[in-house]
Amino acid sequence: MRKMLLAVLYTAFAFGANAGSLDGLLTGDMKKLALVEPVALPEAVLLDGAEGEHSLAEYKGKWVVLNFWATWCAPCRKEMPSLQRLADAMPEIAVVPVATGRNDPAQIVKFYGEAGVTSLPVLRDPKSGLAHQMGVLGLPVTVILNPEGQEVARLIGDAEWDSGEAQSVLKAMMAE
Repeated sequence: MRKMLLAVLYTAFAFGANAGSLDGLLTGDMKKLALVEPVALPEAVLLDGAEGEHSLAEYKGKWVVLNFWATWCAPCRKEMPSLQRLADAMPEIAVVPVATGRNDPAQIVKFYGEAGVTSLPVLRDPKSGLAHQMGVLGLPVTVILNPEGQEVARLIGDAEWDSGEAQSVLKAMMAE
């Protein structure tokens, strides 16, 4: 019960503020992007395909496009190739997909192959701990992190992350 309350409060806090400096750029899929005052992320251990432990702290100092997804998620299947293309187009940003829930590492590798994903990390949140703490209630959800590792924006649902609109928004955020 306490975890659910924390997730609801975290989500309410994150969506309660809306930094309007990018409003003119929020077109196309980016209309769904909610800008927030910086919010610290909870600590979490993520696993790679070989059960190695990782943390989002590994990406501090970089802008991060953190994508929560699952191998069984149809919108995720549609969105994943655009995340790969974003990583290719903007290598200064860390594109970090996190498979949340039960996702067999072999199925993730298969999914990546089918989606044309060649350079994104295989990271898992097998018990959905991070997803729950961050109030992720459906998939896909993409969270933008600033170089301090704080959430500054969130998009619920799929998007074409390599689109001109998305890249313009990300570049503007990085310039602030």
